[in-house]
Amino acid sequence: MACGVYMLKHTKIDLGCHSGGSSTGGSGKGSGSRSHVKFGFSLEKGKANHPMEDFHVAKFEQSQGHELGLFEFNQFDECYQEDFWRDPLRSIAKAYERTDEAILSHNPDLGRGGSTAVTAILIDGRHLWVANVGDSRGVLSRRGQAIQMTIDHEPNTERGSIENRGGFVSNMPGDVARVDGQLAVSRAFGDKNLKTHLRSDPDVTNAEIDAETDFLILASDGIWKVISNQEAVDIVKKIKDPQKAAKQLVNEALHRESKDDISCIVVRF
Repeated sequence: MACGVYMLKHTKIDLGCHSGGSSTGGSGKGSGSRSHVKFGFSLEKGKANHPMEDFHVAKFEQSQGHELGLFEFNQFDECYQEDFWRDPLRSIAKAYERTDEAILSHNPDLGRGGSTAVTAILIDGRHLWVANVGDSRGVLSRRGQAIQMTIDHEPNTERGSIENRGGFVSNMPGDVARVDGQLAVSRAFGDKNLKTHLRSDPDVTNAEIDAETDFLILASDGIWKVISNQEAVDIVKKIKDPQKAAKQLVNEALHRESKDDISCIVVRF
């Protein structure tokens, strides 16, 4: 099993074995490649008066005779086990469950903080698994057309689940739907004070990477609040270098006055 580093409300919790290829804090950019897959990332701190909170992983490693590409936002380093090869769906779900448990176990140190995540696992450059909790998003481009691989977990969308757990959804204060008037996503890690009303299980999808598959975009909501899926694909497909493409997406979000922390990974196949 490989575990990593969790980032939550400015507090770093070292839970395991490695954190290679991951970073937090401030602005950043980088790139890498393996065989026919190239990736690039770009991060930009938002205008809010707090340190950069986004965390990312972008790396390749070997496991069980396979090459794994691990690409992740927001504040979660995927844990995978040997049973991943037998049942990827169950393994990913268990990894998210363990992540939530680990974050909750550190609650006295972290206060009431929480986290979202989007995770992409690329196996041998051919098989892609994408999972998410919250509002970070994964978008695949196939022949230039945007395909959303994740589900935005919004309070209004999952109102029934929240109410069945004894919670409520309110647009007060402000104009954004929030769980118990506090949290703007219906699934998240941590958030102990809201835990009985939230889910932390991921939605998981998979896709085969073939000659018609162009690239994958993983990004935090700082991009998706101001740029549509297809607009993002149209920007990236014009730029061959994935790091420059990721940076261009971040710049476009800033130009459109996105105020959140902005993080983006582009994986070009």
